[in-house]
Amino acid sequence: MDSRIRDLREDHDLTQQQLADHLGITQRKYSYVETETQPLTAELLIKLADFYHVSIDYLLRQTNNPQRNL
Repeated sequence: MDSRIRDLREDHDLTQQQLADHLGITQRKYSYVETETQPLTAELLIKLADFYHVSIDYLLRQTNNPQRNL
């Protein structure tokens, strides 16, 4: 499955290390999450959605609309 979080990271010109530092995890753990070797936790989903200002549904590919319904 194509990783939306990888696409977002690349679109923002960030390295895995930069994003991992922001999330407070190791680059290796972030790599596992991005390649779907390890599942996303609720905590990481929230942090990623907040960081990119998108909905969790968008991150999980449940919608193509990145906008949050606040």
